[in-house]
Amino acid sequence: MAAPRGIDHIALAVPDLDAATAFWRDIVGLREGAREVLEDQGVEVQMLYAGETRVELLRPLGPDTPVGRFLEKRGPGLHHLALAVEDCAGALRELTAAGAAALQEEPVPGAHGTRIAFLHPRSTGGVLLELVEGSGEPA
Repeated sequence: MAAPRGIDHIALAVPDLDAATAFWRDIVGLREGAREVLEDQGVEVQMLYAGETRVELLRPLGPDTPVGRFLEKRGPGLHHLALAVEDCAGALRELTAAGAAALQEEPVPGAHGTRIAFLHPRSTGGVLLELVEGSGEPA
């Protein structure tokens, strides 16, 4: 796989998006970015910034969603690490050919016009890994 461009974002699962946003913005000092609902993924996303580093807060839209099940099983906290890639489909093909377990066969739409794909933690040393193509900045 071509080397990732860097870390796109770090995602945190939270039960209360407003409270979590207030904490990270008002107490920690991160800059608040855009908020978006991704119905097909069952989450509401709040982007925050620590300098150029992005932190994504994820609130499940219901208990029977991937993030809802994550919160039920593990509680709030680190959900996934996202790497910025030039070609999400190509990176996904290369990684699965090398033995990584993908959660989807093809990239899907992500927040703010990105294309994303996830790799299962069982094949990445216990970390849910997201591949992100696109800037992720709202248009």
